[in-house]
Amino acid sequence: MGEGRSVREGRAARTGRAAAREGPAAGTGRAVREVRRPSVRLPELSLYTDAELETEGDYDGLEFADTDLMGQAGRGARFMDCAVRRCALDETVLSRARFIDSVLDGVRGVGTDLSQVSLRDVEVLDARLGGVQMHGAVLERVVVRGGKVDFLNLRKAKLKDVAFEGCVLVEADFAGAELERVSFDDCTLTRVDFSGVRMRDVDLRGVARLDIARGIDQLSGAVISPAQLMDLAPAFAAEMGVRVE
Repeated sequence: MGEGRSVREGRAARTGRAAAREGPAAGTGRAVREVRRPSVRLPELSLYTDAELETEGDYDGLEFADTDLMGQAGRGARFMDCAVRRCALDETVLSRARFIDSVLDGVRGVGTDLSQVSLRDVEVLDARLGGVQMHGAVLERVVVRGGKVDFLNLRKAKLKDVAFEGCVLVEADFAGAELERVSFDDCTLTRVDFSGVRMRDVDLRGVARLDIARGIDQLSGAVISPAQLMDLAPAFAAEMGVRVE
């Protein structure tokens, strides 16, 4: 991981914890509950050498390093104590796959199918992805740090104890999703869709740019800063049918 990254990670974690302790969520009279973060400690790994992923495959204690997984299919596969580093995931199908106590570092790809995937105790670092399908996914104790994801589909997903740190999400779709103890620190959210979302202890105060395309009326259960409230005031007024002249 490197000393520089470790320093940045420590700083980001401290910043996130400080934000969670800043005070009560607006209108609730209580503090936002802090995200419970994963503690991933990988064992000594064996290098993955197979040619193709397998449907319902079982991968334990493996390192996928600079592997071209483009177009491969591993539906329902299970990855435990694995590291996936700098792998190409263009059009890779991993629907219903399970990642447990694992790290995804520097993965890249367009059109990756992660629908109904399960991530538990996982770190996603510096990902560069576009058009990712994660509808119906379940994420628990996950950190997404750095990177950029365009057109992320998280419709009807369930996120619990998920921390987004220093990442850019362009047109992320959270429609119908459930978010509990989710934080965004030093992130950019552009044209995000919160339609029909259900939130509980969602901390948006650390978002550097908060641009909500849809679902401005679905922020109950979230906390925003006074500055963000001022920025979102025109959208709130428009949602309520109030003219500001």
